[in-house]
Amino acid sequence: MEKSKTYGDLIVWQKAHNLVLDVYKINKEFPKEEVYGLTSQFRRAAISIPANIAEGFARKGSRDKLRFYNIAAGSLNEISYYILLARDLNYTTTDLREKVEEVGKILKRYTQRMRDQNNYL
Repeated sequence: MEKSKTYGDLIVWQKAHNLVLDVYKINKEFPKEEVYGLTSQFRRAAISIPANIAEGFARKGSRDKLRFYNIAAGSLNEISYYILLARDLNYTTTDLREKVEEVGKILKRYTQRMRDQNNYL
């Protein structure tokens, strides 16, 4: 396997970035009164995922990298809730849960492999 030269080479970052683009698309369907509420929170959480993956990629130590990947995983869970809330409020019929699960699985494998290589529990 070839080593990634930039965060953009990481499949997990690419999938997370595409998820952000999808979040922006569905946010266009939201009512205008949500612009400073759910829309803003949803976008911030979504952006946090690839941003933290990118920042973690640049870190030298594995523990530091894992900390940023853990933050990305937390933001992923946050948008999972926002997707549910938006659907329950009838703001969207678009379902991004599959994409969220895919990013989550890849991120989990990536961090687990890093833990295994460094003998972390």
